[in-house]
Parts: sequence; structure tokens; C-alpha cells
Amino acid sequence: MSKVTFVSRMLIKEGREAEFVQRCKALTEVVRKTEPDTLYYEFFKLREPRRYAVIESFASAAAEEAHMTSPALAEHAPGIVDCLAEPYVREYLDPFEAPKG
Repeated sequence: MSKVTFVSRMLIKEGREAEFVQRCKALTEVVRKTEPDTLYYEFFKLREPRRYAVIESFASAAAEEAHMTSPALAEHAPGIVDCLAEPYVREYLDPFEAPKG
């Protein structure tokens, strides 16, 4: 299976940025410790006010599914989503060429 990579962009409610960052850091820590097939997982503050993004990359679709159904995400995601001013936008990223092999 080929890896799965995407970026999700988010707008945070006014006054909720510190909480959002704290929740994202907590989730990132758990993901990095418990999900070996998560190749990359990092949140970023964008240059526009209250805008953030996360880049996620998984070794396979199965690894993405394992993350999306993980106890860590079930615990942390509701609080993160509650900080959002609008639904996040996910964009999948595909390599120029499929890996050979």
C-alpha cells in the first residue's frame, strides 16, 4: 500500500487559540509515542490570524485508519474540534510519481 499524506487547515474561534494549541500538543505527543506507522504528524500556526494547519502522513491507508479510530484521537479530537470556528478543510497530497517497487 502507498502512504497517505494530507494537510488540514483550520480557523480557530476567537479566544480559544491557547486551548487549541495545548490540546494539539497533547495529541501530538501521544501519536508520536504510540503510532509507529504515522510517518509525520505536526501542527503549524499559519500567518493569517487564528489559522492553523496539521500535516499528517501515514505509511498506508491502514495506518491512517488506525489513527482515525485510535483511542487517543477519540479522547482529544472533540476538544480540538470544539475550538474550530468552522469545519476544517482537508487536502490530500500525492507524490508526482508512484513509488516503484
